[in-house]
Amino acid sequence: MAAISITPANVVAGANATRDSGTAGEAITAGQTVYLSSTTNRWMLADTNSPTAEARVAKGIALNGAAANQPVAVLKDGDLTIGATLTKGVGYYLGGAPGSIVPVADLTTGDYTCFLGIAKSTSVLAVKIQSAGVAL
Repeated sequence: MAAISITPANVVAGANATRDSGTAGEAITAGQTVYLSSTTNRWMLADTNSPTAEARVAKGIALNGAAANQPVAVLKDGDLTIGATLTKGVGYYLGGAPGSIVPVADLTTGDYTCFLGIAKSTSVLAVKIQSAGVAL
C-alpha cells in the first residue's frame, strides 16, 4: 500500500466537524495533514518521521489549498469526505511524506505514530487525532 491519493476538490468537512483557520506557512493542498508551528503560528505540513518533534503530531487536515502566507481552513475533528478511496473500518495515520495520510499497514519502524481517524465508509474518514509521541 501507499499514501492515499486525494482529489483536493472533493475534500469536504462533515456537519459535525470542528474547524480552525489561520495562515499557511508553506504551500498546502486540501486533504493534507498539518500542524500549527509554535514559532511562526503558521500551519505547516505534518510528517511522521520529521526531525522536528512538533511536525510529527498532526493537528488537523487542510480543507482548502493555500500558498505560503495565504489563509487556510483546517478540520481538527469530525467527519471528513477525504476525496480518496478508503477501506471501511481501517485506521489511517500520518505518513512519512509531508502532509500524507497512510493506512495502518504502511507504518514502519522509526515512524512516530499519529492516528488520524478511522474510515466510516469508502469515502468518509472519522477524524479523531491522537499521538503517542513514540516511534515504532
